[in-house]
Amino acid sequence: MVPRLEMLRTGVVWHRWLRPRTARVRAENLGCREVASGVPPLGSKSLGVLNIFDRGLKRKQKNWAAQQPEPTRFDYLREEVGSQIADRVYDIARDFPLALDVGCGRGYLAQYLNKETVGKFFQTDIAENALKNSLETEIPTVSVLADEEFLPFQENTFDLVVSSLSLHWVNDLPRALEQIHYVLKPDGVFVGAMFGGDTLYELRCSLQLAETEREGGFSPHISPFTAVSDLGHLLGRAGFNTLTVDTDEIQVNYPGMFELMEDLQGMGESNCSWNRKALLHRDTMLAAAAVYREMYRNLDGSVPATYQIYHMIGWKYHDSQARPAERGSATVSFGELGKLNLMLQGKKSQ
Repeated sequence: MVPRLEMLRTGVVWHRWLRPRTARVRAENLGCREVASGVPPLGSKSLGVLNIFDRGLKRKQKNWAAQQPEPTRFDYLREEVGSQIADRVYDIARDFPLALDVGCGRGYLAQYLNKETVGKFFQTDIAENALKNSLETEIPTVSVLADEEFLPFQENTFDLVVSSLSLHWVNDLPRALEQIHYVLKPDGVFVGAMFGGDTLYELRCSLQLAETEREGGFSPHISPFTAVSDLGHLLGRAGFNTLTVDTDEIQVNYPGMFELMEDLQGMGESNCSWNRKALLHRDTMLAAAAVYREMYRNLDGSVPATYQIYHMIGWKYHDSQARPAERGSATVSFGELGKLNLMLQGKKSQ
C-alpha cells in the first residue's frame, strides 16, 4: 500500500495518492563547501539555552537518510510542504536576486522556484550528504554546510530567506530566528514552515499507552514541538514585523505503525532528544501497533498519521513599509462606525 496524503484546511479537503517517483538527476552546479571561518562547530549551543536535542545525532540521521538507495521514496511530505512555501513566495509580487534556504535538506523547496523569481540560491544544512545529493533546479545555487543557529553570512545579505521543516530540531529557536532576521536585507522577507505541537499525536498516544501497560511507565518517544501561540511572539522578539502565522494539517495514511516509523527514519525525522529511550521492548512495540490500529484505524484498514504544519511569514523593517497610525490619531470612534455605514448606504441609494 502506498501512503496516502490528505491536506486538511478550513472548509477544504484535498486527496492525493502518492506514487513512487522516478530518480532525479543531481544538480551538477552544486558543490558542497564548508564555511569554517567564524562558524562554531556543528551541534554547538548558546550559553543558557536548554539543550533538548542531540544535534550530532540529528546530523547522522539526516546523512544516513540522504545516502539510502531510494531517498525519493520518503520525499513526499517535504516536497508537499516545499511546494506550499513556494506558492507563498510567488504570492509576493516581487523578485528576489539573492535567497537563502535554511535547513534545505536535499533541496526540496528550490525545485519549485524558478530563476525569474529567484536569481541565486544559497542552501545550508548540517548534513553534507543531503547537500551532495541535492535535487535538480534551474536556479544557480551554492551549498554551504552550516548550522541553523550559526549562519555564516553577513548582515543585510539576502532578499529572501526560506526554511522548510528544519527549525523544529533547533535547540535555540529564538537565536535561529534572530540569525535569519540578521542576514535579511531591510524589507526582506522570511517564509518558513515547521512541525507543530499536534504532529504525530496518534503515534505518541499509542506508544505511551502501550509502554505504561507493559512497562509500568513511559518515556518520550516523539520530540517536543513549539506551540503556535508562542511562534508569533518569537518572530516579533527576533525583530520581524507584519507577521503572518497559520496552521495546516497534513494527514498521511499508512498500512500500519511500523511502516510509519520506517518512513520517519527514511525522512531523517527519528527522535533525537537527549532524554529519549534508546530501546523499546518487542512486546511493547507490538502492543503499541495494536493500540494504534484499534484507536485510529480507517475504514480501509490503514492508519492515519497527522502532521501539523506552522506556516510563518515575517518582514524585516524598512522605512518604505506601511506603519500603523499613531495612537489617538483616529478621526472616527468605534461607536460611530455604525452611523457612518448607514450614511454611506444612504448616499449610494440616492
